[in-house]
Amino acid sequence: MNRKQMFIGLLFASLFGGMVALGGYKLFEKEPPATFQSPIDNSFRFSNYLKDSSFIVPEGLNFVYAAELVTPRVVHIKSTSTARTSQGSGSPEDLLREFFGNPRDFHGQQGPQQSAGSGVIISADGYIVTNNHVVANSSELEVTLYDNRSYSATLIGTDPNTDIAVIKIEEENLPFVQYGNSDVVKVGEWVLAVGNPFDLTSTVTAGIVSAKGRNIGILRERYGIESFIQTDAAVNPGNSGGALVNLKGELIGINTAIATPTGSYAGYSFAVPVSLVHKVVEDLVEYGVVQRAVLGIEIMNVNDPRLKEENIPDLKGVYVNSVYEKSAAEEAGLKKGDIILEINNTRVENVAELQDLVARNRPGDKIEVTFKREGKTKTVSTKLKNLENNVQIVKKDDAYEIEGASLRNATEDELKKYSANSGVIIESIDNGKWSDAGIKNGFLITSINNRPVKDVNEMRALLRNSAGDGILIKGKYPDGKEAYYGMGW
Repeated sequence: MNRKQMFIGLLFASLFGGMVALGGYKLFEKEPPATFQSPIDNSFRFSNYLKDSSFIVPEGLNFVYAAELVTPRVVHIKSTSTARTSQGSGSPEDLLREFFGNPRDFHGQQGPQQSAGSGVIISADGYIVTNNHVVANSSELEVTLYDNRSYSATLIGTDPNTDIAVIKIEEENLPFVQYGNSDVVKVGEWVLAVGNPFDLTSTVTAGIVSAKGRNIGILRERYGIESFIQTDAAVNPGNSGGALVNLKGELIGINTAIATPTGSYAGYSFAVPVSLVHKVVEDLVEYGVVQRAVLGIEIMNVNDPRLKEENIPDLKGVYVNSVYEKSAAEEAGLKKGDIILEINNTRVENVAELQDLVARNRPGDKIEVTFKREGKTKTVSTKLKNLENNVQIVKKDDAYEIEGASLRNATEDELKKYSANSGVIIESIDNGKWSDAGIKNGFLITSINNRPVKDVNEMRALLRNSAGDGILIKGKYPDGKEAYYGMGW
């Protein structure tokens, strides 16, 4: 075979092989390859997606819509206190302010002190929700809006048990944030934190929901309720009281605390869920004090090491350790050893979730409790009571009588006279614990067990929390003399 014939043969073989390969490809190919197209139409506004009630965030969308919507509705709060007469009190406000206040403020200096935080406008006529530790013990509150308008604010009410407070400015037609539903928020969902960290106004950060129903032991009140939404959105000092929102711009929480070894953001932040915030706000606006509903039980997580000998078969629900007499739980027939599985058909996985679900109610409200006893599941209905073990509305009092002493809130003029931020004055004392301790008329109580006393309602709560223990009372007499007294309670 000459070279010409060999070349023609190779050419034919190559052409034939290519035809076979192409034919095989066509034989197995089902559809022609598609041209890639972005799933997002860049000309389509995010707001158009919100018309559908079954909201699903399209893949790849940014956070511009929620940021633009919420930022004008979050305010900067400057709190001024006239003096700080103690150092290292260890109160819940001090502990929380270590995270979110101005670090220069908490060293026990005399004279005016300032701290800063955030707040969320919740009504067109100027109601603002924030954290209790942002405004606690303040003598003056200044609110600055997104457009730099400034207002003096009035304190409407506070709730140390949830670290929520409501203040108000006198203005109309304000933009406000709509409440969302924190119950439907899912782990992994995108969220935005909006606030004023380090006095950097109108700062927006993004993250995801890392967990729900977190209890981190930061609220030291006996009836403190911690069922936080945990996120990894960056939150720092000054963010406290700011908004946690979903991508629709709806409020799902109030940023409250961070987990950190340094006092600054270290990866996780915590927000009070809006389901609880909404109820607390309504109570504070309507009554000036929270209407606290309780079941009247002592509870534990089922995986608590102290319950190891109970041999709980499946570690689900909340263990009832004791039932208080004449409580809602006793009337419902609950007993020690019962395991609560649901409240109003909502599953409870831990103590924090149960406390949250109960706290959303007012005394007199009926709830359904599903529990397991000796392997059998039962559901009962019961009417919740308040801390005084009745269903009456608790009013914000200016006077209070207990154990032979008559107490009342101090006036502004009296506080100036005593050089104090807040306190309760003992007007008269009869025979009883107070006189036995040596306390005299005119004594201004400024703290109980190193926790500041703002008014008689707060004092009542502190005394209730100390039932069965000794208490340390600190205060001043009109001549400026400080005094300490110990009492059994």
